[in-house]
Amino acid sequence: MKQDDEKISEGLNELFEIINAKGDTGELKEILGSYDRAKLEDNQKANYKRPRE
Repeated sequence: MKQDDEKISEGLNELFEIINAKGDTGELKEILGSYDRAKLEDNQKANYKRPRE
């Protein structure tokens, strides 16, 4: 439950950042880049397989 709240909070913060960017393409590109990096990290975590001992 706490993780869900944190994800929602992060998502809302990103949304407010996008709204506040007001057409600042540099800031929007930075926001999108951080989103892409986070998504890549999530995918890597989801695909991680523990080595067999």
